[in-house]
Amino acid sequence: MLDLTDSDFQRLYTYIKQHYGIDLSKKKQLIVSRLSNTLTAQGFKDFSAYVDEIMSGRDPEMVTAMLNKLTTNYTYFLREEAHFKFLWDVVLPDLERKHTRDKVLSIWSAGCSSGEEPYTISMYLKEYFGAKASQWDTRLLATDISQKILNTANTASYGEESLSSLPANWKQKYFVQKEPGKYTVSPDIKKNVIFRTFNLMDPIQFKRKFDLIFCRNVMIYFDQDTKDALVRRFHGATVPGGYLFIGHSEGLNKVSCPYDYIQPAIYRKK
Repeated sequence: MLDLTDSDFQRLYTYIKQHYGIDLSKKKQLIVSRLSNTLTAQGFKDFSAYVDEIMSGRDPEMVTAMLNKLTTNYTYFLREEAHFKFLWDVVLPDLERKHTRDKVLSIWSAGCSSGEEPYTISMYLKEYFGAKASQWDTRLLATDISQKILNTANTASYGEESLSSLPANWKQKYFVQKEPGKYTVSPDIKKNVIFRTFNLMDPIQFKRKFDLIFCRNVMIYFDQDTKDALVRRFHGATVPGGYLFIGHSEGLNKVSCPYDYIQPAIYRKK
């Protein structure tokens, strides 16, 4: 493995924190172990020249590749199932009442990774509205900082293990088996998700405010100040009475959180 000096380590984690909110100030060994092979393959003799290149911003794809290596994109369909039960029992009936006239929902999967989360939400929307689904605009926004992981999401092809938590009949209803052990999301579910690259450190300036924001298992990489600032931006982008779902391994500052706490990992704007 290549050696990472303290000064290069400080330069790199400071750059990542300032631009992407990810706090790796205590992860020196992780950086070395996950990036050494990449640096060697790209012809770098040490971390110093690599950090120079990253900080120059000349190659956004190099930065994206680095972030992919340093953060874990582990996810699967119906992850943290309690959220989807609450979505079915509480959120969707509430939104159906609110949007009886315009029949337009506004949902955001922030930090969507390889697409399992937004596709799961779309399946729930399809199941909930049933025969009325065609009367509703339920297209949802799904964003991630990594274009590479969004390309995977757009391909919408998944292995058997990723689908293992779904109801058995959903595999038949919402997937097409292309080859043994490989399933592709059906066109009607796929077209309901709009994928975009977005850095959660940037101002949130979408056309509409959101009825529901999923941002799960993303803020585990942020320090408290960064997390608090992001939650404030989410709050400003949420309609009154709208919801925020976070990961069960995450927690918000009870004193400064602008949302009302509903139950573990679920919050609501007054």
